Amino acid sequence: MTGIEALLKTTARLRAPDGCPWDREQNHRSICDCLVEEVCELLQAIDREDDANLREELGDLLFHVVLHAQMAAEAGKFDFDAVAREVNDKMVRRHPHVFGEGARLQDSEAVIKQWEQIKLKEKGATPAGAFKDLPPALNSVLRAREVWKQVRKKGLNPHDTVDVSAVESSARGLDEASAGKALFALVAACREAGIDPDSALRRHTDAVMKASEARS
Repeated sequence: MTGIEALLKTTARLRAPDGCPWDREQNHRSICDCLVEEVCELLQAIDREDDANLREELGDLLFHVVLHAQMAAEAGKFDFDAVAREVNDKMVRRHPHVFGEGARLQDSEAVIKQWEQIKLKEKGATPAGAFKDLPPALNSVLRAREVWKQVRKKGLNPHDTVDVSAVESSARGLDEASAGKALFALVAACREAGIDPDSALRRHTDAVMKASEARS
């Protein structure tokens, strides 16, 4: 029996009528907080370059995937094999330069562009605005990063919401340590001023999006 086969069997047993009361009580929504916590612990293991903990946290995250798939299987919707096959098919389909007859791509920028084109074609829709839909649960920093990515990629004009030349100047020579130091100092300053940094960034990101879309 392979490791994944054993995990699938164990998860099904936990959800069985005579299984674990806690596991049996859970549904897709009830374990969302646990899922977020596991992702955070995985990121911590990566940051610490702790391979043993990384393996453990990957396993915890995999258990959540299997558990969600088990719940769906019990409801007659889909099972783990369907999840694995779908993502595998997607990876093959979106990498024609590797698995198909597509032209060889020489850099990651070309890969990303092709990925977005294939994704848009698959969804069969044109984006309603300059920015693609972002997950509502995305934290403010990741959301701001994604919005700026779209601004640059699509050549949008954020007008007076962003000093582009200042951003470009600040980016030169910036490394992770100095970025972390500057961000921490800004968050600390917000705390001293009684400002919620998360709300401030989220609202300003909204302003950047509105300004960029106004004349896009």
